[in-house]
Amino acid sequence: MRLLIAMMKHETNTFSPVPTDWRRFEGWCLHRDEAVPPALAGTNTPIAAFLDLARGAGADIATPLAAEAMPSAPVERACFERMVETIAEPAARGGFDAALLDLHGAMVVEHLPDGEGALLAELRRVAPGLPIACTYDLHCNLTEAMVENSTVSIGYKTYPHVDMYAVGEQIGRVLLRALAGEVEPVQAWGRAPLLAQTLRMGTADQPMKRLQAMTEAEEAGGCLAATLFGGFPLADIPDAGVSALTVADGDRARAEAARDRLLDAAWSAREDFVYRHRPLTETVAEAAGLEEGPVLLLDHADNVGSGGTQDVMTVIEEVRRQGLRDVAVAAVWDPAAVEAMQSAGVGATVTIRLGGRTDMPSVGLKGRPLTITGQVRVLSDGRWTVRGPMYTGMEVNTGPTAVLESEGMKIVVVSRHHEPWDLGVFTSVGIDPKATRYLILKSRIHYRAGFAPIARATLTCDGEGVTTSDNSRLDYRDLRRPIFPLDRINEP
Repeated sequence: MRLLIAMMKHETNTFSPVPTDWRRFEGWCLHRDEAVPPALAGTNTPIAAFLDLARGAGADIATPLAAEAMPSAPVERACFERMVETIAEPAARGGFDAALLDLHGAMVVEHLPDGEGALLAELRRVAPGLPIACTYDLHCNLTEAMVENSTVSIGYKTYPHVDMYAVGEQIGRVLLRALAGEVEPVQAWGRAPLLAQTLRMGTADQPMKRLQAMTEAEEAGGCLAATLFGGFPLADIPDAGVSALTVADGDRARAEAARDRLLDAAWSAREDFVYRHRPLTETVAEAAGLEEGPVLLLDHADNVGSGGTQDVMTVIEEVRRQGLRDVAVAAVWDPAAVEAMQSAGVGATVTIRLGGRTDMPSVGLKGRPLTITGQVRVLSDGRWTVRGPMYTGMEVNTGPTAVLESEGMKIVVVSRHHEPWDLGVFTSVGIDPKATRYLILKSRIHYRAGFAPIARATLTCDGEGVTTSDNSRLDYRDLRRPIFPLDRINEP
């Protein structure tokens, strides 16, 4: 048996000004050919599960590409075409029994809205009969092209995504069983007219907790795989929003009935997918009254894990204004500030303009730096390894990194974007998050993977940025309409 195993992942925020080129992928995960297995084997990722399944089956493998970038703007055309060519070229040469693909499902490219669909269509063109299994993120914006050009597919059931290896193993086994003639997979998919808010998709919370329990029940009841996708709402494309995908063994009626149950349940819960805002001043004032820490303050509107610039200072400025002390921040993206602190050296007192390097025209925001005086406490190369349950074993490189301490606040300043889902973002620079009263995290839900176990309280701070949950700030032009809650479908 010979298997083609590859990864191509990007969650595209079409409102983000952060460029997505080849270097963006190099900044998080980019490996080619023989370098792929040693880099990703043993990690909590779908591609690691594929590698293990291949080894267990005694299969020969080709691993032309493993590429993933932090969320940002639409992928540059040349970068995308380079990735597709790298994966499709060996497929075109033939000799493979199947392909196992670790995808995201929300990749938008400069010239087309459905990157994964285009990749799969190209694979079908060059290798028409090739069986293909795909894994997708819970925030996949599922399209017809993704389904029609694959054999079996599945998405994560957890957010934070701690089940990536497990779903890769599950769908990989389904494909191997199909190759052995043990099952005949049929897929059914559909969409709800619902644009859910990412902050309302945590799978420890309702309604997602109940909906994901339904997917597990469908699998226990006979489906080979069942997925309810929350979708990625910060993509202005026709297919953005909630969808479902089910796989049955030769029984299309079973797959369609399961799909319909999932979509009906999601639509019934539509009001629960709407995030309710609160003035930032009130949230920070509440935090000031909490005596036991760590208290997590989520700067979710500037979450790099959804395409944020990671340099908006609004929440940090308000926390300073209200005089909160014993605060640690992860992280502010500002390569120039890091360079200035490197020049000054550890222990030096510096006055710098921090953050605010990026304009955000899609939401009408200009970059606004915060002038701050403090001491340089740590200088680091920004390299560390994830030890928590999400992306376990992955190597992180935030580039040259510094810690600035000012007025009771320690700010981790990085040169490469990275969402703080693991304690290592602090411990790698000598900060003990467990012993800190307040932690400002530029995150939405993924923070839970590493930080939820240590939190005494969590408050959502409605700051500013291109990952806002305020739909009124976003100018949707290509999204299919009508869609809830932008259009109050079936409401008086």
